[in-house]
Amino acid sequence: MTKNKIFVACDSTNISKVKKIISKTQNSKIKIGYKFGLEFLNSKGGRPFLSKLKNKIKFADLKLHDIPNTCASTVKAIKDLKINYLTIHISSGLEALKATKKVSGKIKLIGVTILTSLDYKALKDIGYNKDVKKLVLHQARMANKAKLDAIVCSAQEVKLVKKVFKKEIITPGIRFNSKSNDQKRIVTPKQAYKYGSDWLVMGRPITKGNIKKNIQNLIDHLSQ
Repeated sequence: MTKNKIFVACDSTNISKVKKIISKTQNSKIKIGYKFGLEFLNSKGGRPFLSKLKNKIKFADLKLHDIPNTCASTVKAIKDLKINYLTIHISSGLEALKATKKVSGKIKLIGVTILTSLDYKALKDIGYNKDVKKLVLHQARMANKAKLDAIVCSAQEVKLVKKVFKKEIITPGIRFNSKSNDQKRIVTPKQAYKYGSDWLVMGRPITKGNIKKNIQNLIDHLSQ
């Protein structure tokens, strides 16, 4: 049976805290990768730490969103980090997606659809007139056209996305219960896998408090 796959979000600027997260999430039941966002990657010790981190699945959540040349140049600039996954906003446009994919090499390029912190009202405020699901489906088609390797979307949109995008699907906004913090579109880990997510992204539910206990809770939750 294939292992469930989780990206643990290392959202901190504290290197010793990140080391603790990595050591305490090691287990034989779940496949773990580590997601490093803008907070960590822009911190003083973030880049050197990531360049030295070996034998781990590394996900740089840079969420590139710029003109084609800048996006592609950024990929070249971080090649030394030997990361496995990298995010780019699909709303950067088809040309930027294609240009970035062209130079990504072994790095799996992940298209970010609509952030899970946004709901219909928030999208309307920005100026979008489509509802979330229609917009995500439209973006999934674009990701497919640009031959991206994966997509980030809410679990609630996974079934829809799978109709037009057949590669890896990564799902944030995962919680053990309904306490949503700053996420709007959330589900439990079990629900997300049921919907068809390949990878889940989990931060605070794993990294806050007793990390080993949280991992065990996750293993128990998935085996119920």
